Amino acid sequence: MEALLDSGVTGLVMSSEFVRKKGFKLKKLERPMQVRNVDGSFNREGPIENTVEVNVYYKGHMERTEIDVIGGRKWGVILGMLWLERHNPEIDWKMGEVKMMRCPEECGRQWRPVQGKSGWEKQKEEEEKEEAGKRREEKEKRKIKKKGKTIEVKKVAEEWEI
Repeated sequence: MEALLDSGVTGLVMSSEFVRKKGFKLKKLERPMQVRNVDGSFNREGPIENTVEVNVYYKGHMERTEIDVIGGRKWGVILGMLWLERHNPEIDWKMGEVKMMRCPEECGRQWRPVQGKSGWEKQKEEEEKEEAGKRREEKEKRKIKKKGKTIEVKKVAEEWEI
């Protein structure tokens, strides 16, 4: 079966129709996740309520991952930005080729998601960590200004390659 690589999609999704046809075992989420379209509106298919755990194989690449299930009939699987960022594939748009040259170490070792968290939950955690880092950085800037010195913390870090 083919999967669509789509940088406009945040997570990894599989259509509920494809899940039904292929007989994948559904794993119920503790809490449904609302899905928004590109324009900010809620998806008419409703929230994500289930995931499936699958093996992904592609030209020698192999991994085990969890994919969110959402309504849809005209597509099977979409691998979005979370997957693209993680694997950073080499894509030749003219030739239509995808090379898996920069995979993380976990590929080929039956990688499993942490505590069954879906891509959306992982993304939220990453965003929260990033936001906390920004808050710490701002706090450091305020400390430095209080001492009468106005140096950019980021510039110091970049200068010393920390």
